[in-house]
Formats: sequence, structure tokens, C-alpha cells
Amino acid sequence: MAEKDRFAFGENWQAFLAALDEERISQATVSLQAMLSARSLEGKGFLDIGSGSGLFSLAAHRLGAEVTSIDYDEQSVGCTRQLRERFADPSRRWEIRQGSVLDEALLQSLGQFDVVYSWGVLHHTGELWRALEVAAERTRVGGQLFIAIYNDQGRASRRWLAIKRAYNALPRGLRPLWVTCVAGVYESKFALSRALRWKNPLPFADWRAKKQDRGMSAWHDWVDWVGGLPFEVSTPDRIVNRLKQLGFSLETLKAVGKGWGCNEYVFRREDSNRAEF
Repeated sequence: MAEKDRFAFGENWQAFLAALDEERISQATVSLQAMLSARSLEGKGFLDIGSGSGLFSLAAHRLGAEVTSIDYDEQSVGCTRQLRERFADPSRRWEIRQGSVLDEALLQSLGQFDVVYSWGVLHHTGELWRALEVAAERTRVGGQLFIAIYNDQGRASRRWLAIKRAYNALPRGLRPLWVTCVAGVYESKFALSRALRWKNPLPFADWRAKKQDRGMSAWHDWVDWVGGLPFEVSTPDRIVNRLKQLGFSLETLKAVGKGWGCNEYVFRREDSNRAEF
């Protein structure tokens, strides 16, 4: 994919940092603890592939991990560095690099890690399955691989691909309007659904839940969702089966069912001899 067709993830994350506060950092930290079933990451190596805003690198840092953050997008790298400068304990290692998960030489040079984390990133590389395998290979035996991948909705996923292409084809000044229109259509559907179930149709409870779930922002998630290219999807079965072939067992799956969004997975690497990368 040509660079001009790629979504400016870093630009969106830079805007998100204006809304970042201690509550969001705390929620991100709690969500990381919950998915990894770990109160602390003290002394563990943590690789954040596609660090974005740097929020979850910071969460891992606060949990005691030695963090390595990489991102393809230079502005995302800048965001992560801003968080390190603002919040990091200088006595604890936190390395930040610019680079792609598809750069296998770079990834190999980083070594292996107790936790490899890549939330909502591998499906934006244009080579999902290769990126998944490279990330898996960076997980040491006994370590955890925590990933989130867009759910395959069939026809609906193809419709979202068209929406994303339209966003990236628009002049920059019209893109927020496109996000507002798309989000307005879907939020209206959600409101109608809530009303038919005799619930408050306004979306504020859902937006608060998003902040409380992972410390994220509804608006910046909409921008990412409407604009994010490249765009690939997968069913949980395909992800689980491929990681099983590579010597991983599934510990946790937080699935969206037939809906949209990301399925979240935590795998444990059990057998280095079975992995055929």
C-alpha cells in the first residue's frame, strides 16, 4: 500500500494525548493486569508492537516491566516519547524505536520477551499473518502474547473497508465531517436499539464504559475505526489455530461474537520446537 493511502495513526494519537489524564492511565493499567492475570510485571520484558499513544507501554512501565516500544509511525513514536518524558521512572529501562513489525531483522535484534503486546495493530500492516508470526517469534517460551485483531464480519467488514477508503480519499479538512457522519449513523442505530430495549438511548454510558475499559476515547476510537488503513480481519478460529501450530495455547479470549471491533487474545508460548516461523 502506498504511504499516501495509509491512515495517519500518529496524528490521531497526538490528539488523544490532549485528553490523557491519570484516570485513563489507571484504567489502562488495570485492564492490562486483568487480561494478563498479573498484578505486577516486575522484572519482566515487555514488547509493545505498535505503541501508538504510548499509553499501554506506560501502563506496563508502571507495573514494573522493562519496556521496549516500537511503532512504524514517526508521530506515534513521538507520542510514546512524550509519555516517557512526562511519566516514566528514569531508573527503569524503557526503550523506544521507530520501525515496522514486518522488519524481521529489527525485531530479531530486540531479543525475546516475557510479554509481547500488540493491540489493534497487526491488522493494519497489510500482511496480518506474517506480522502475527513475527510477533509470536518474539515471545519467549513460557511468555505471553497479547493481541487484538479485528473481527471478521463478512459483508459488513467489506463495507467498512469501503468506508475507510472513502475517508483516506477525502481532503484532510473533510475527514472529520466524514467521521461525524459515519459515527452519527451508527450511534443512531445503537440509540434505537437501546430505546427498543427500554434503556437510555443516549450514548454517554457506552462512552464512559470505553474510558473505564481501557482508558480510551470514543471520538479518537471513531477516527481510528473510520480511517484505519490497511485493514484486515479474522475469525477467532483462524487466529487460535495458527497460534496453536506455532506452539501457543490460548489462555484468554474476549470475543465480540458476531459484532464489530476487536477480539482480544492472550496466548502462552509452550513449545519452541513446534514453532515453524
